[in-house]
Amino acid sequence: MEQVNIRLAQKEDAAAILAIYAPYITDTTITFEYEIPTLTAFRRRIEEIIAFYPYLVCEINGQIVGYAYAHRQLERAAYQWNAELSVYVAQHNHGKKIGTALYNALSELLAWQNVQNLYAIITLPNEKSVALHTARGFVPIGVFHHTGYKHGAWHDTVWMEKILNASSDPPLPLRSIYEVPQQQIEVILQKNTALVQAKK
Repeated sequence: MEQVNIRLAQKEDAAAILAIYAPYITDTTITFEYEIPTLTAFRRRIEEIIAFYPYLVCEINGQIVGYAYAHRQLERAAYQWNAELSVYVAQHNHGKKIGTALYNALSELLAWQNVQNLYAIITLPNEKSVALHTARGFVPIGVFHHTGYKHGAWHDTVWMEKILNASSDPPLPLRSIYEVPQQQIEVILQKNTALVQAKK
């Protein structure tokens, strides 16, 4: 039986995570990035995110096969209760509910951090990603037309939104992922690990 584990990422995971991300840069329009970042630069990105937000990896038999993370949506102070989410799964591991499990866990952890609104930006067309987000409670809030140019063509993107926590006035202060009780983190990660459909 394959051993599945969802856990918090570490900076030492950078090479394995970048190996998953790189084909999305070179072969798709899912990301609008043009060039594969250096390992040093990519590790720095991870370090910046994990300083406050959850960054998750899914392992099967000790190999990272997918990852998801959140980061601040916009920088002005009033936007601090918003987070933008991203998820990537290794090409040969699609169809195992890895993205679903990672997104569920990520959303639950963000709720404990008192994040109120979640956002995702999806290059169109991408029926699988739109379906994933719709199933997780996201709704489309607008299409940006011809907003990104890659691989010789202009592409639209759709913004999707999910209200995660009921609004309060004033809002509850944000807390970092390190302020979420460790026991609660483990419960969330283990519960969603069980969703991954690994081979028996």
